[in-house]
Amino acid sequence: MNSITPIQSFDWLTTALSLASEFSERAATHDKDGSFVEANYAQLKQHGFFSMAVPSQLGGGGATYAETCDALRILGAGCGSTALSLSMHTHLIAATVWKWNHDMPSEPLLRKVADNQAVLLSTGATDWINSNGTMVKVEGGYRLNATKVFGSGGPKADVMVASSRYDDPDEGPSVLHFPVPMSAPGVSIGEDWDTLGMRGTGSNTVTLTDVFVPDAAIALRRPSAQWHAAWGVALGVAPALYMAPYIGVAEAAAAEAVRMAAFRKDDALVQLAVGEMLNQLTAAQLAWRSMVERVNEYNFAPTLDNANAQLVRKTLCARAAIAAVQGAIEVGGARAYYKTSVLERLSRDIRASTYHPLPERRQQQFSGRHALGVSPV
Repeated sequence: MNSITPIQSFDWLTTALSLASEFSERAATHDKDGSFVEANYAQLKQHGFFSMAVPSQLGGGGATYAETCDALRILGAGCGSTALSLSMHTHLIAATVWKWNHDMPSEPLLRKVADNQAVLLSTGATDWINSNGTMVKVEGGYRLNATKVFGSGGPKADVMVASSRYDDPDEGPSVLHFPVPMSAPGVSIGEDWDTLGMRGTGSNTVTLTDVFVPDAAIALRRPSAQWHAAWGVALGVAPALYMAPYIGVAEAAAAEAVRMAAFRKDDALVQLAVGEMLNQLTAAQLAWRSMVERVNEYNFAPTLDNANAQLVRKTLCARAAIAAVQGAIEVGGARAYYKTSVLERLSRDIRASTYHPLPERRQQQFSGRHALGVSPV
């Protein structure tokens, strides 16, 4: 098994704090006009954040999993959209690091990211177990047609990491996993990301029309509509990473609410509201930190039990984080209702936490089926 030795000379969290402060000054503008956080991405590249989690042995930043999560949390407090978009790239890196740490093919992608600060685009929210789109076998590969939504970071992405359905004549309905260069013929990015919150993530729909995927690009073949260990890896590492920005959002909201309530600190009802808000924030933090700890620096088995445990914690984390920000709005009072208040934006950004795999009701069904001994998918 490979071992990950972090670089000790670079302080990712201090750098994240500095960047978060700068990003916070632009966050309101990106929220107002829905523009992609392009300048923030440029700074993240300059400081090596896209290869932060790549092992130092492969030329990357060597950040531990826990450091990576905390960096995303800190960035989330400054600009949720920037941190969330970065987390979508980073969870793909983390899954690949898990493979590298377990002596599975993974080095070429990690070196590409380390050498070029290549940005990866995830389509996991669209694909899930049965995936999305169709593939037809042609000479030397496949012809792909698909529509992938929530392509966070798409405006600056270099490679899409995706999957799609293939009706295998020998093995039956299957799902193939593969990378696609964003510059490949037939790949187009829409301009449809106009949402309630997290408006700067650039999560536009990506359309793939007759895109050629060579045989050599196929990284995994699996049966459709069945649980596969690949999901055990993805759901092992991903939830804590994509929930980290929301913890940052909730922490920023709580801090702002306390600041706004300072002149009413002797009001008994304000004191009660602050205490209730902080309880909810702590519940979110505890659920999130438990997800981080379960990854155990990539030393976990990709079991169904572990994936289920992470999904349960994701739901608890999202629910408590939303409640904490709602509590912050109540503490802030009428002033928090104005668009000029940062709390108004944070209250919209936090709502996006519910849509990441798995949404609460789907998670509850998944967990209930698993407990009852029924296939969760």
